[in-house]
Amino acid sequence: MRWKLNSSVYKRMSSKELTTILNQDIENSAKVTSLQENGNPPWNLSLPHICVATLISFLFGYHVSVVNEPLESISLDLGFAGNTLAEGLVVSTCLGGAFVGCLFSGSLADGIGRRRSFQLSALPMIIGAAISASTNRLEGMLLGRFLVGTGMGLGPPVASLYVAEISPSYVRGTYGSFIQIATCLGIIVALFVGIPVKDAAGWWRMCFWIATAPATLLAICMEFCAESPQWLYKRGRIGEAEAEFERLLGASHVKAAMAELTRSDRGEDGDSIKYSELLYGRHFKVVFIGTTLFALQQLSGINAVFYFSSTVFKSAGVPSSLANICVGFSNLSGSIIAMLLMDKLGRRLLLLGSFIGMAVAMGVQAGAASLHHLSSGTIYLSVGGMLLFVLSFSLGAGPVPGLLLPEIFPNRIRAKAMALCMSVHWVINFFVGLLFLQLLEQLGAELLYSIFATVCVVAAIFVRKNVVETKGKTLQEIEVALLQTQ
Repeated sequence: MRWKLNSSVYKRMSSKELTTILNQDIENSAKVTSLQENGNPPWNLSLPHICVATLISFLFGYHVSVVNEPLESISLDLGFAGNTLAEGLVVSTCLGGAFVGCLFSGSLADGIGRRRSFQLSALPMIIGAAISASTNRLEGMLLGRFLVGTGMGLGPPVASLYVAEISPSYVRGTYGSFIQIATCLGIIVALFVGIPVKDAAGWWRMCFWIATAPATLLAICMEFCAESPQWLYKRGRIGEAEAEFERLLGASHVKAAMAELTRSDRGEDGDSIKYSELLYGRHFKVVFIGTTLFALQQLSGINAVFYFSSTVFKSAGVPSSLANICVGFSNLSGSIIAMLLMDKLGRRLLLLGSFIGMAVAMGVQAGAASLHHLSSGTIYLSVGGMLLFVLSFSLGAGPVPGLLLPEIFPNRIRAKAMALCMSVHWVINFFVGLLFLQLLEQLGAELLYSIFATVCVVAAIFVRKNVVETKGKTLQEIEVALLQTQ
């Protein structure tokens, strides 16, 4: 059954007027439709769209790790060997670009839609990678890395939105885990691609050229993917939203999906929300939960562990390249387990268990650091604690926040709220990377790891008190339930 409104009518009506007209017809017919439906919507209709969207997460992981192995060769070829500041800029310029891109991701996702935002994020990643691959100067490398960073900042928040909005509720957790898995695969592929760099002159250029292929594939394939029905509905394009629901869920589930969407939209106007509105009023609580989750995720020490892993493994006689691959596969293994458990155990339980496991692992690390004599037992304790920490992180603290936040944010604020939370993520990520080595030198490993363990305990308490379970619920059911509690 099609809605009996044409596009010219949509343009003349506000969102409230459309809601009033559609409410009675939708709610009455939704009851009939729900009786006709047998089971959940098919999972396979939305899967190809999810896979295309997670290409941005693969690119994110790839570009985070692409300079790890080739950095020495890059510095020699571009003439800044021994300049630690320049080497640090090559690594960290991406973070600055990501922060800039993240600031605009919410406005772009709301303004031009999710699909066009994906394509726009792919453009600087293609251009930036090409500049980095072909440059002969440090300035060109930094420009390329900054452009890539803007795409890294713009794309992942949109991916979290898109996956949450187009996935059937009963597999949304599983599909949301694809984002973390794709990121892990990107990291591992970058590490393997970088292995020949010490033996093949100029191989680092090929590492960057390779990155242009998945970015180009993302831009092309996204042209054939569905637009988010939630975004279309918010723009007043009701007929198009219905058509996309049919592509993603099947014709028999369209009526119920539209009924849920309309029910959650009652009382909301279609005007764009300002960032300042996220910091007060009825939306403050969910935004506070989102920003705090990302802050605690970064303050837990996960990036510090990644930065310090090569040193710990080297002390055990393990090459740095193998160390990075071990950490990468530990991350991937946990992400796959999280994918299998996300829609069975739920987001809240995985997040709680993850932070507790991270606290235990950091306690092991602190204990190993307190043993001043270096023995095989101490080394194995450090390596085991590190791998346990990464595994625990990938089971919940890694994949859950990016999935949970689009679920708990109302449709009207979802894009900009995600952009705000991801901005907090990038700022803290930057300062942890900047200050970690100094803190390690001044405080010592034992005290620093104890601080990280304490943060993980605080995070577990925060999750227990503030995070709601969203497993198996539609985005609209979650939104209505949260608004009723405020």
